Amino acid sequence: MQASVLIVIAAFLTAILSGIFGMAGGLVFMGVLAWMLPAAMALALHGVVQFASNLWRATLHRRHVAWPVLLWFGLGSAAAIGLFSLILFQPTRFAVFLGLGLMPVLVWLPERWIRLDAANRGHALGGGFVSTGLALVSGVSGPVTDLLFIHSRLTRHQVVATKALMQAIGHASKILVYGAVLLGAAGRAAVPLPVTAAAIAVSMAGIMAGGVILERISEAQFRFVRRWLVTLIGAAFLFQAARIALA
Repeated sequence: MQASVLIVIAAFLTAILSGIFGMAGGLVFMGVLAWMLPAAMALALHGVVQFASNLWRATLHRRHVAWPVLLWFGLGSAAAIGLFSLILFQPTRFAVFLGLGLMPVLVWLPERWIRLDAANRGHALGGGFVSTGLALVSGVSGPVTDLLFIHSRLTRHQVVATKALMQAIGHASKILVYGAVLLGAAGRAAVPLPVTAAAIAVSMAGIMAGGVILERISEAQFRFVRRWLVTLIGAAFLFQAARIALA
């Protein structure tokens, strides 16, 4: 019972972060689930809740979605899902925390090193492949997807809306690959269906709350706070990965 309550509370609070910054919330929520559940089960549950959460965020900002960008990103994601369906991969808690810890490093790469633009079809296609592949390994890929927007001319609202659907695609891939784990006896016992439903519901509420805050911050605040926030989160996850490796 205590674990179920913690999952629901974490879903709500981290959804607020995602509603504001378009990222960070998914990182934290994945870390909480990986700490509580086996890796494959955590990936599957994270996929279900975050798919609904990101889809809801995209719905709220639907008029800002850059659809041509999303099309090519989706094609790259489909290729990654196809590749993972052909290989045998068993996720581990160490791999999840290591991936969660390393990805925020990408937000500090000098912009002159990265010449990616989401409006470029090749960049969007490759970004879809790489980010979905990483989502299947560590659960999240937000900082990687962010690289596509460094040199784009999209506004913060377009970034949040378009990235929400990009992330929804990545989370759907986890449902396809790992979803059967939640349907098994162990999965149903660890995460009852009402808990999953409640987590989805509160994540949608959190997204709405985050959207209200998004309207009250500037572009400069949006970019500055997001960078430092994911850095601190990443450092905490690297520490956890080190503890697992040394145990």
